[in-house]
This record gives sequence, structure tokens and C-alpha cells, in this order.
Amino acid sequence: MKRFDYARADSPEAAVAAVTDANTRFIAGGTNLLDLMKLQIETPDKLVDISRLDLATIEETPEGGLSIGAMVPNSDLAADTLVRERYPVLSRALLAGASGQLRNKASTGGNLLQRTRCYYFYDTATGCNKREPGSGCSAIGGHNRIMAILGASEQCIATHPSDMAVAMAALDAVVVTLKPDGDRRRIAFGDFHRLPGDTPQIDTILEPGELITHVELPPAPKGRQLYRKVRDRASYAFALVSVAGVVSVEDGRIASAALAFGGLAHKPWRDPAVEAVLIGQAPGAAVFAAAADALLKDARGQGSNDFKIPLARRTLIACLKELTA
Repeated sequence: MKRFDYARADSPEAAVAAVTDANTRFIAGGTNLLDLMKLQIETPDKLVDISRLDLATIEETPEGGLSIGAMVPNSDLAADTLVRERYPVLSRALLAGASGQLRNKASTGGNLLQRTRCYYFYDTATGCNKREPGSGCSAIGGHNRIMAILGASEQCIATHPSDMAVAMAALDAVVVTLKPDGDRRRIAFGDFHRLPGDTPQIDTILEPGELITHVELPPAPKGRQLYRKVRDRASYAFALVSVAGVVSVEDGRIASAALAFGGLAHKPWRDPAVEAVLIGQAPGAAVFAAAADALLKDARGQGSNDFKIPLARRTLIACLKELTA
């Protein structure tokens, strides 16, 4: 094991002040970072322990939404009464991810920062631009069954693994951070994660030393909410395709729609064109098919994952039927 320094922070301000260089990492639950350190995929020079920070509460905001501390465990967030009543899509997404033991340990902020589960990212004997820039993408032309069909690049076709983040994207969440210079930043959820482009090693727009302190949700949306996850087995598996949907129907027409997708891209995928096809239309097979066309118009399979294109179509249409029934 590579030696590293360790510091325990007692406040968010102390945590960001303890960051000494770009190779410092915050550690909370450690459910992803420790695995990566054991494999020497992540080799930080220093760990700053934030697990004891006072960021583990869920509170209502003056606007009627929720402020979720970055240290709230996934299990607590899924079980919270306000979350279950107002944002059931989020509760269902959390319960669809990982095991109970991991949800007890994993934090809200850490969930957003977990790294891809691409086979080649975890295999240090193979080329992976995300792990080692310039070494190539072994998934292209390799075993790529779980890889991206949207938003990928010639440098990387990995997918983002989070279930929670897909629901957050559909709910228009905001990520609140603290920067080392003391400034606070509010980041629209759709802007938080990056597509791979030519720099797939950079997953988010966070700056070095920037700490997630909260995630804020707007007031509960109108309409029905749904989270559906299609995977290889009934539990403890990452999504091949997942859909987080919030749709309202008024006077026989779709009044509002928010749809986010997991398992399809390097980030939780949300395409305004899909929602635009639906709004103002009467629910039905033709409009649902048009929404699927909009979602998949630029989809590209890599061989082993070609099946994801028809699977995403069928999953979206089934979800729309349920949301508008």
C-alpha cells in the first residue's frame, strides 16, 4: 500500500483548509474510495476524514424543498418521511442501489462522486483513459456490455453507476459546495457531472479541494413519480437501463415531464428534447414512441451493448404508460 497522510476535519472550513494538493481526497463512508485505493487506482497523498462533520441532517427549506446534508447515509435518506412522501422517485432509486449494509455507510455526497464500474477501469493490466490518460480505451472493441450508448467519445465509453443521481437529475437538484477560498457555489445538477470528451479522467466540474456540503431539492413536483431499474439480476447489480420519471397529466394532456436515465451515459442522462416531445400531447403509443425516438436518435452501440438501444426504448415506453395511466 502506498503511504498517505491522514487528517480528521471538525468543520467544512477545516476540511477544505486541510487540502494540500490536487492529490488530496475527502473520505466519508469510503465505500468506493477504499476499494480504489486497495487496487491502487486511486493513490492519494492525503486523506481528509469528513465523516464526523455536522452535515447529516435533512431539513425543509423556506421555499418548501429539502436541504440534504452531504453526510446523510443513503439508508436514512431513503427512509426519511418527507422524502418518501414528496420525492418517492428518490427513495425508490436509493433502495434499488447496493445492499443494506452499503446504504448504511454510503453518504449522499459520496454517492454523487462514485466512479465508473467499467471492467477495464478496475483492471490495471489494461488500457483505460479514465484511469491513465493516453493509455487507450480497452472497452472500445472489447467487452462492453454495460457501456454507454449516449454521450460517449473515442476516449471513453464508461457509464456512471449511481441510481440516486438519476433521481436527483429528474428532480432538478442543486449541489451546494464550499471552495478552499471560502466561497460557496450552487451547481445545477445537470451541470455537475461531465461527459468524457477528451478528458474522461475528470468526472465532475468540482475544483481541487471543493467540498460538497448539501444537495437541495426544489418543492415537490406535481404528478406521478417512478423509478425503474433494469439489471442482470434482481438485486446488487448496476443498471443496464434505468429511468427516473416525474410526469403530470391535466385535462387529458401531459402538462409537465422530467425524465432522467441511468446506465446509458457517462453521467445521469437528461435530454430536454425528450420532454418537449411529450408536453402538451395526449398520452398514447405514438407520442411515447416519438419520445423514445428523441432519446435514442444519437445512440450508438459498441457491439456487446447494442441491445441497450431497444431495451432503453421499451423501458421508457413502459414507464410512460405507467406514469400517465
